[in-house]
Amino acid sequence: MTTINALLHQATAQFTSVSDTAALDAEVLLCRVLNKDRSYLRAWPEQPLTAQQQKCFQSLLNKRCLGTPIAYITGHKEFWSRKFLINENVLIPRPDTELIIERAINLIPENQSLNLLDLGTGSGNIAITLAKERPAISMVASDTSAAALAIARENARRHKTHNLHFYQSHWFENIPQQQFDLILSNPPYIAANDPHLQQGDLRFEPQTALIAAQQGLQDISEIVQHARCYMKSGSHLFIEHGYNQKSQVQALFKRYNYAKIITHNDWAGQPRVTAAVWDSD
Repeated sequence: MTTINALLHQATAQFTSVSDTAALDAEVLLCRVLNKDRSYLRAWPEQPLTAQQQKCFQSLLNKRCLGTPIAYITGHKEFWSRKFLINENVLIPRPDTELIIERAINLIPENQSLNLLDLGTGSGNIAITLAKERPAISMVASDTSAAALAIARENARRHKTHNLHFYQSHWFENIPQQQFDLILSNPPYIAANDPHLQQGDLRFEPQTALIAAQQGLQDISEIVQHARCYMKSGSHLFIEHGYNQKSQVQALFKRYNYAKIITHNDWAGQPRVTAAVWDSD
């Protein structure tokens, strides 16, 4: 008889070589098989599993042992206390990106109708979070990938987000001409030769959403250059970038005459989001 406790010990031992959170990974996958929360595992450690449950768990375990990210196995990831549908067509939302939400919310008064744009929306986690936190805003989100937009639209439906419109667009290419109060983007910013691409979850995520030419700066440069045509005077542009790109990103903002350039650190103390103001006067 195989129990919950026995399976968790077995899986944890197998995950140790592929994960820094082996015990947590084992619990998350077993919860998916049993359709229970983690408290159930602790309350019923000697509960036996059926042969079908064991087979299903083994299948998930095999995927994780190959390195497949937990979010892609379970099909979802939590971001800003909301659950987002995830698959291999979109990046996995990360806690670092919650920094851009925090900074943006500070600029948006409650019940004020502002126009926002999220470029490269992926799963829609940034756009949907802001649209839910500030329901008076009008949110536009874009992505060049039709598959990513399908995920984002489904997430918007699940979260009942009605103040959000999607466009398939390579950056500003198909965005209707209008003036935004705030533009945000978490674009590709990793250089093609970066060794991190061969490590961890990055091996499984869509490369087009990760890699940018010019040592990771091409897409950031394009956004910073063209955003000015879509920004009201006094509006803000937020760009998420790599921990080692602060000086280059700030230089791009300066090249295109933005003002009040500031870089915010993430929870680990690494430079992560650079913001600036466009003043057309």
